[in-house]
Amino acid sequence: MSEISTKPYMLRAIYEWCTDSGFTPYLAVKVDASTTVPLEFVKKGEIVLNISYGATSGLKMDNDAIHFRARFGGVSREIYVPVHNVLAIYANENGQGMAFEVTTPSADATPSPATAAQAPQLAPAAVPTPPPALSSVPSGDQDARPAASSSSTDGDDEPPKKGGRPTLTVIK
Repeated sequence: MSEISTKPYMLRAIYEWCTDSGFTPYLAVKVDASTTVPLEFVKKGEIVLNISYGATSGLKMDNDAIHFRARFGGVSREIYVPVHNVLAIYANENGQGMAFEVTTPSADATPSPATAAQAPQLAPAAVPTPPPALSSVPSGDQDARPAASSSSTDGDDEPPKKGGRPTLTVIK
């Protein structure tokens, strides 16, 4: 008997907590071939989605996937996110929520989905890099210039943040 993942249950619980508390639930997603999102809003292989009642239509959070309709630039789009691609769910107003490791049944380094389906036990071992992890951000009391100058070569055109509380950038 296969073990049932707790991730979809935690996603639904945090979503319910956000809505009951009057907060706006946001979903951070790792974008790959199994996701259906507007690619023009993807940044560095990730997208952040507002999944509040007012921003979505037909939201369904299953054990395998989250799917709904939402407007991007005034155009209604179908969104499909496998649960294993969810990086985090959090309240936009205060940043409280939960982050997850992305566990993919077929790794990006795998030649094809058919090969991964034939040998799923080999797919996780084929991933040469560790899963993404959250790291701490210096508080406003510390000088953030060294970190900002070292990350300026990554192609990000945004100016460095000036201290204060750390926030996630919402891509609309």
